[in-house]
Amino acid sequence: MDLFEHHRQQITAAEAPLADRLRPRTLEEFIGQEQILGQGRLLRRAICADRLSSLIFYGPPGTGKTTLARIIANTTNGYFIAINAVLAGVKEIREAIDTAQTQRGMYARRTILFVDEVHRFNKAQQDALLPWVENGTIILIGATTENPFFEVNKALVSRSRLFQLKPLTATDLRQVLQQALQDDSRGYGKLKVSIDEDAIAHLANVANGDARSLLNALELAVETTAPATDGTIAITLAVAEESIQQRAVLYDKEGDTHFDTISAFIKSVRGSDPDAALYWLAKMVYAGEEPRFILRRLLILASEDIGLADPQALVVVNACAQAFDRVGLPEGRYPLAQATLYLANAPKSNSIMGFFDALAAVESERQSDVPNPLKDNSRDNQGFGHGKGYLYPHAYRDHWIEQQYLPGSLQGRVFYQPSAQGAEGAIKWQVERHREAQLAAMVSGMGMELPEILTFSPNDLQNDRWLQRTLSQTGDRQAKIRDRLFALLSPQRHHVILDLNSTTGLLTWEALRQVPEGGVYTLAPRPADAIAIQEQSASLPELLRPMVMVGSLSELPAQIAAMKFDGIVGNCALMRDRHKCALIQTMANFLQPDGKIALYESIPRHTQRIYQLLDFGRLEISPDLRDRWIRAEEAIYTNPDDGMTNWDVEDLRSSFERAEFTVEMEVESTIAQLQISSATIERWFTQNNSKPTYASYLSKFLTKSEIEIVQQAIVDRLLNKTVNWQSKSVVITAKFNSRELR
Repeated sequence: MDLFEHHRQQITAAEAPLADRLRPRTLEEFIGQEQILGQGRLLRRAICADRLSSLIFYGPPGTGKTTLARIIANTTNGYFIAINAVLAGVKEIREAIDTAQTQRGMYARRTILFVDEVHRFNKAQQDALLPWVENGTIILIGATTENPFFEVNKALVSRSRLFQLKPLTATDLRQVLQQALQDDSRGYGKLKVSIDEDAIAHLANVANGDARSLLNALELAVETTAPATDGTIAITLAVAEESIQQRAVLYDKEGDTHFDTISAFIKSVRGSDPDAALYWLAKMVYAGEEPRFILRRLLILASEDIGLADPQALVVVNACAQAFDRVGLPEGRYPLAQATLYLANAPKSNSIMGFFDALAAVESERQSDVPNPLKDNSRDNQGFGHGKGYLYPHAYRDHWIEQQYLPGSLQGRVFYQPSAQGAEGAIKWQVERHREAQLAAMVSGMGMELPEILTFSPNDLQNDRWLQRTLSQTGDRQAKIRDRLFALLSPQRHHVILDLNSTTGLLTWEALRQVPEGGVYTLAPRPADAIAIQEQSASLPELLRPMVMVGSLSELPAQIAAMKFDGIVGNCALMRDRHKCALIQTMANFLQPDGKIALYESIPRHTQRIYQLLDFGRLEISPDLRDRWIRAEEAIYTNPDDGMTNWDVEDLRSSFERAEFTVEMEVESTIAQLQISSATIERWFTQNNSKPTYASYLSKFLTKSEIEIVQQAIVDRLLNKTVNWQSKSVVITAKFNSRELR
């Protein structure tokens, strides 16, 4: 360094801005960043021990990144080289490497290379540093305002320690200001500067964590304020406001702050916090963010996070976006704020995300053919039967019928999970009930997909079952039974409910909805039923799932010995058991003193008689065969050993009263349409060793040939006819006598 260069450096240092003159020279002078430089911290220990490895300092402007590098330069024994990535290129990097090799070879001295704004280096320039960092020729110290995980070569990041510097606190900034006012050689210690407390508060507040901004404002205030007659320079609030009129907002449209701020904005709107949403919106607008970018994000949010909970959300935001395009800034800020507030206050639902679950299923599942009933039948329904079995929803009550629309391999899968928020609450209620009716149809075997016709053969059994289900509207009836039972039960949200004889889970799902803070126990008669219910509830949080048990009501005490239920509900739970009185007493033992029982029981004794569907005057059978046929069928419903038919309504009433219940019973008759298909008749007349059939009952009174005559008469008169099938059921409501305390 010659004499002229030394003189130039002295002039530059004397004329440097206050912020540069006042840079701390030691760790003791450094203010802030206690989280990384406090006593005992790794970075402080490494600097003091001069045992540095490669470092990257990341943080907003004015937080001390370059200052830390200079402190390291002042305290290390290594050779220090500083370059700025904005001005330097590969040439400067090569010169620094050559110098480092010389220092290492001739003096066994380490070289610390400080690269300010290191993110400004392109990939090739950063790659040029990598081998020399790798072999220890240089210790790299990089400073960046951008997230190094995105802007710095991953190989460099993996070989460096990263330290994040945070904006200085108001207390830190006050210390910086006092330091500037008291330093005689580099600050204003030799001047008589008087600064009001509110002026200090304003400077610290508006500087927004940036020490450089604070010192620049202080310098402007001091240098432009004329001293009083006694030489005092008075910095009032008015002077401070003129010196720093606009908050230094850190915002880079292409950098970390841009993405972090829009993320905070979106999360505030999603979290229904209109105050926070307006704040982050104001910050983006203040910093010059493109409003159309904000509106695009709001349009996405209207579908992603609100969707059907408020179908108008997308309409409103789209209208605000169009209004902004018409009026522009600054008036366009009104529709921008309106869109933000509307979405922040709208009910939230992310059920739209079900589309991506469906997309994942398409990507991961094996190729599934379109179910045959859903195929286009305009071209080949006569040949392959495409479209056969499709049920036209508009032909049914409420314009809906419980048929399946998913491919067979995806039966039961749930993609759309509606929330209970806003308008979607009504949709949720309807969707869940439709799903339950579809599940009941599927579990009962009535909802099977019709196969594609590959040959011209007669219709298969599944087709007959589908048609019978269509005509009888079983799913719709089951939904009505469910609603009626729960209306009678009137459970509260904290109640514990027992669902008896759960084969489809229809009552279980309703119980889960009505007692969200309570609990649901369900008794499945067969292991397969229990597995189906468990699989259906697997998507629920574990604490919200029903407790599924397997077995009969008589086995219940062994499974839940200590339980007491607020409500017991069941559909055909007592019908098959011979010991109904004992079962009712079992229910009494598991019911709370103020609990209630609601049951729906079919009465097999009063079911439709097949012989009544025929006009005997037109049948060519003898009176004797007719009479024995009638006696044989009536005997089915008067067998004292058959638990299904050996009881009537009054028998149940007596059993409940003996268990000290107050019971109400309402008998209702139902008429359903049933198509008598060939499969139906075959099922009636097929001998089955494991399960009695109509023919097996007739065989106690009729010979084999006479049974064949009866079967042929039914075929001649009823085959492919739709008949009215009559039955009776009883709705039971029971609770303990008011005088009984349990």
